[in-house]
Amino acid sequence: MTLSVSEASVPAFRAGLGSMAAVLDRTLAQCAERKIDPAVLISDRLAPDMFPFTRQVQIAADFAKNTVAQLAGREVSRFKDVETSAPELHDRASAYRKCPARSR
Repeated sequence: MTLSVSEASVPAFRAGLGSMAAVLDRTLAQCAERKIDPAVLISDRLAPDMFPFTRQVQIAADFAKNTVAQLAGREVSRFKDVETSAPELHDRASAYRKCPARSR
């Protein structure tokens, strides 16, 4: 049985983006419970030399989308990084999680 790079990578990307969406769900729930503005958390960095969480979500989603498109021999779609809220980031991770299924 042979396994293509695409067959090996798509499940990993789906799992990673699903985990990221779950983290965002938990973040929103905690923010609501503790009455914290979600913008504070998503604009924060875990370390001074890291990107803010918003940018990390955008990079992870773009990496999954671009890699799968290239493996499928399709043109890579370009999207602007305009997300500024936790729900928008969640939508991006969820939408990109569906992209690998369409790119096979």
